[in-house]
Amino acid sequence: MTDTTTEPRRSPLHELHERLGASFTDFGGWLMPVRYTSDLAEHHAVRRAAGIFDISHMAEFRIDGPDAATFLDRALASRLSTMKVGKAKYSLVLAADGGIVDDVIVYRIADDEFLVISNAGNRAEVAAAFTAVYLGDARIQDLTDRMSLIAVQGPEARGILESTAGIADVAPALADMTYYSWARGSFQGRSLFVARTGYTGEDGFELMVPNEVAEGLWQAVTEAGREAGLVPAGLAARDTLRLEAGMPLYGHELSRDIVPAQAGLGRVVVTDKEEFVGKDGLAARDLDGAPVLVGLVAEGRRAGRAGYAVLAGDDTVGEITSGALSPTLGHPVAMALVHPSASAEGTALTIDVRGTRIPATVTALPFYRRQK
Repeated sequence: MTDTTTEPRRSPLHELHERLGASFTDFGGWLMPVRYTSDLAEHHAVRRAAGIFDISHMAEFRIDGPDAATFLDRALASRLSTMKVGKAKYSLVLAADGGIVDDVIVYRIADDEFLVISNAGNRAEVAAAFTAVYLGDARIQDLTDRMSLIAVQGPEARGILESTAGIADVAPALADMTYYSWARGSFQGRSLFVARTGYTGEDGFELMVPNEVAEGLWQAVTEAGREAGLVPAGLAARDTLRLEAGMPLYGHELSRDIVPAQAGLGRVVVTDKEEFVGKDGLAARDLDGAPVLVGLVAEGRRAGRAGYAVLAGDDTVGEITSGALSPTLGHPVAMALVHPSASAEGTALTIDVRGTRIPATVTALPFYRRQK
């Protein structure tokens, strides 16, 4: 008998995480830190000071060539050809029927070059979706195995990076970068890509460097952030942070069975493009009665979790996709897919939490917005 089990991949920073005492979990086929000390401490550090995350499990694709922009206009739901160099855009990879293959961030590096970052678990699916589209004079290069990604998130993030030894020649300067923009620089003489993006609801940056200098960058940032309160943070804190910020997670709020409009992402789709994958499928969809994504808030301490039923009276009207006791707000929050009749803000519903009905109210997303 052939053993078909596959060991999860390890980040280039795995040994460093072990030395830091991290606990690990299999996430998207990668063995990644879930926590270092406590979920709450790491969550609060990001909201109040800063956290450093290893996000090297994310997949990176370079698209370049004279037809790169035209190709991405066909392959993604957004219009990328009009994006300015130096900017980034959130977009979606769709299946032919309009279902979501993955959500991605696209950075325009030059007129004929883009960087696309996708979710770890969907690397193969995104690669297959790209190669199924007519490329013309465009090339796809998977950079995932050679590059590491480190996120520094929180109100102190910029100051920490500005004082990090070894980071040099960042242009534009961190202080001049706007949200969803990027800059180039160097770290210890190697290339450094800096994006003012993140997945926590806080200000912050995501740094891409060659694997060989990733540990050095992590240690330099950690040293620079020691007095500012920077801590290493794992996937557990990342999940509660993104939930408070109302950010969807693939496999929970997004899937092949969900089209963008159901997840509140209809604005991402540029329907007047001449062609793109999923255009005909979306046009053919009948969304009458299809569940839509809402936010739910509840009192007490018991939180609805993914898969728990949402009820209106005695009728099941939906299901929790993500839920937790919000560390920042102090009460349970959740995202859920519910019938449109139960989706209006202020609607009173209940969550079946292991046989107990917990009152909940539909609310607008996000649950938390940072102070500007």
